[in-house]
Amino acid sequence: MNQIQQQCCCSMSRSGSTEAPAQQTMNRTTTQTVKRPTREGMVYLAGGEFLMGTFSNEGFPTDGEGPVRKITVSPFYIDPCTVTNREFAEFVSSTGYKTEAERFGWSFVFYGLLSEEQYKKVERVVQGVPWWVPISNAIWSQPEGPGSTIEDRMDHPVVHISWNDANAYCEWAGKRLPTEAEWEYAARGGLVQKRFPWGDDLLIDGQHQCNIWQGEFPKQNTIEDGYEGTAPAKSFAPNDYGLYNMSGNVWEWCADWFSRSVHTRGGRNNPKGPRKGHEKVLKGGSYLCHESYCNRYRVAARTKNTPDSSTGHGGFRCAADVRDENEAK
Repeated sequence: MNQIQQQCCCSMSRSGSTEAPAQQTMNRTTTQTVKRPTREGMVYLAGGEFLMGTFSNEGFPTDGEGPVRKITVSPFYIDPCTVTNREFAEFVSSTGYKTEAERFGWSFVFYGLLSEEQYKKVERVVQGVPWWVPISNAIWSQPEGPGSTIEDRMDHPVVHISWNDANAYCEWAGKRLPTEAEWEYAARGGLVQKRFPWGDDLLIDGQHQCNIWQGEFPKQNTIEDGYEGTAPAKSFAPNDYGLYNMSGNVWEWCADWFSRSVHTRGGRNNPKGPRKGHEKVLKGGSYLCHESYCNRYRVAARTKNTPDSSTGHGGFRCAADVRDENEAK
C-alpha cells in the first residue's frame, strides 16, 4: 500500500490534493431551491457569560484549548442534534447539490468499517495512522463506499461532509454554522468548567453517555456503548440545554478559522476567530475517540481541518441568529 501524509490524527485532510473541483455556491434568489427559513425545532439559548477553554493537563496545548477565559455570547438558536441523512437528502433532492467528496471522487473511511473484500483493494493509507484509508466514491449516501447504504441510517448524522458542504446546507436552510464560542457554550449546557456536557465523570452509574471507542484502539472496539460507527443523532441523553451528542458520534464543523493563539489575543464578546486562515475549527470528537489516542471528546477540546476535507466521522449542526427583540426570552 502507498502512504499519504496525515494532517491530524483526528481529522484527515485533503491538503495537497491536485484534484480540487470547482467550488459550488447556493443561489439565494432561486426560490425553488432555497428553503424558507424557520426556527421550528431549534433550541433557543439566552446567551451570557461562560468560562471557555481549560487549564486541565488533559488538554492539548498545541490545539490552543487554553487558557480559561470569560466569554460573552449573544442569544442564538442551535439545532438539538446534528443534521441527519434524511435532512441532507431533502437538501440534495431540492437543489441537486454535489458534495465535495462526490466531486473529488473519494473520501476517508475508517478501515474497521470496511469489509475484507473492500480492504483488500485499498491502495493507499495515511502515514502514521494506517487505519484511515481514502476510498473511491465514499460519499454521504454510501458512507463506506460502493455497496454501502444509509437506508437503515436515515436518522444518523450525515457524514463525508466538508465545511463548504455544511455551509451550503446552512444557506439553503436559512441558518448558519455556530461559532466555536457558541458551540462550546451550548455543549456545556450551563455547567461550569466540566469535562463533558453532563459532568466530569465519563460514565454515570456505569452507563455510557456518548458514542466513543471502547477497548484497544484501533485493534478492538468492544462496542460497550452499543455503536461501532455512528449512532442516531438523538441517541443518549441530551445535556441540560436539550442538545444531543455534543460529545462523540461525529466531529462538528464550526464557522471559525482555526488558530492556536486566538484565545490569548482575540475578543471576549461574541468571538468569531481569525479573519482568515487555512483550516476550520471542529468540535465534539467522534465515535473513534479514545483516551489513549484522541481524548478530544471533552467540551473544551478542538481540532481543525481544511474546508474541502471530508471523513466518515465528520458532520455538523446548524445555528441561527435571533432575528428581532420579540424572539428574546
